Amino acid sequence: MKEAYIVTSLRTPGCRRGKGAFAQTRPEDLLKTVINEVVEQTGLEKQAVEDIMVGCSFPEAEQGLNIGRVISQMCGFPDTTTGATVNRFCSSGLEAIALQAMRIKSGMCDVAIGGGIESMTIVPMGGNLPRPHPQMVKENADVYISMGATAENVANRYNVTREMQDEFAYHSQMKAANAKQKNLYKELVPTPATKWVEDAEGSWAPKTWNQDFDDGIRENTTMEGLGKLRPAFAANGSVTAGNSSQTTDGAAATLIMSEEAVKKYNVKPIARLAYYTVTGVRADEMGVGPAYAIPKLMRETGMKLEDVGIFEVNEAFASQAIYCLQQMGMYDEKSLWTSDSDKRIVNVNGGAIALGHPLGCTGAKLCSQLMTEMQARGVKWGVESMCIGGGMGAAGLFELME
Repeated sequence: MKEAYIVTSLRTPGCRRGKGAFAQTRPEDLLKTVINEVVEQTGLEKQAVEDIMVGCSFPEAEQGLNIGRVISQMCGFPDTTTGATVNRFCSSGLEAIALQAMRIKSGMCDVAIGGGIESMTIVPMGGNLPRPHPQMVKENADVYISMGATAENVANRYNVTREMQDEFAYHSQMKAANAKQKNLYKELVPTPATKWVEDAEGSWAPKTWNQDFDDGIRENTTMEGLGKLRPAFAANGSVTAGNSSQTTDGAAATLIMSEEAVKKYNVKPIARLAYYTVTGVRADEMGVGPAYAIPKLMRETGMKLEDVGIFEVNEAFASQAIYCLQQMGMYDEKSLWTSDSDKRIVNVNGGAIALGHPLGCTGAKLCSQLMTEMQARGVKWGVESMCIGGGMGAAGLFELME
């Protein structure tokens, strides 16, 4: 079996739903920017790319109509460059990368792009016209359950307190604030943002600028401020807007090549995708997914957690992220994840609580962040993982190339 190499992995900024820089920017335009930049930074001719696969959690409206194929045309790829869209909810972006890697490993392809897109402003959570099956609702409504409700379930069932969640959220914000200040997000592509503005005569015209930072980071976050927020999903709950991931707009893309293509185009790979796995868990506590997916990843690769030098564990909610770290023995050792520790290896530059969780984009976004930090630290093995709506977990293992 061939190897599949990550050559270039980039992302747009993550910007807040409704109030952020991308609220009036079409998702196709976000994706177009990052895909074009991936190809340009690699120094590749577009005709070399055989296929583009895009992860999207709600592939409809502006991000529908098989955006994988649409975007190949928008970006000026030749007709021979094909495209597809894949949906595994929160791991859709990683699923797209993994599927492209599998195609390369099997010899079906040599050069491909895997990525993700989600405009949570333009296409609402749940889509524009959700239609759950009435019989399924009677028999197993949990498959349609609110993600916030699952976060409350995890907190209640596994004794994750409000104070623990707020502390975790605080450190996520501080890590992100530090990374932003020190310009550590090397994978971030300045991306055109558009806003329609009315002039004095009542005419509307688009105003465009380059957005070059994640606009959801709250540098002034305090424990006191987090403690004042009301529960968001249950009257007496502990899950708040402050200790949950931000709903966000963004896109990310990764260029993947076979060894033959790496040599042919004379490029230096960052890493190889060593393994990818998914697992199923109870839908009403879907957040526990990484606590099962990462150990499964270790078992199937014959590795141990201590072999891994850096983790990106998506912070859908602080409650579930904490539980997953607890199960892996990585929570109580706070130096592994706190902002004031130079030994941290979990979400080292902040997670989705600070940077946002643009659903179908997140898996691809985390890949780009992981590649940046693996290179910066010279870490041999890195893992990204996330929980998935409906009751699943996913995890990918990457090996840094010399």
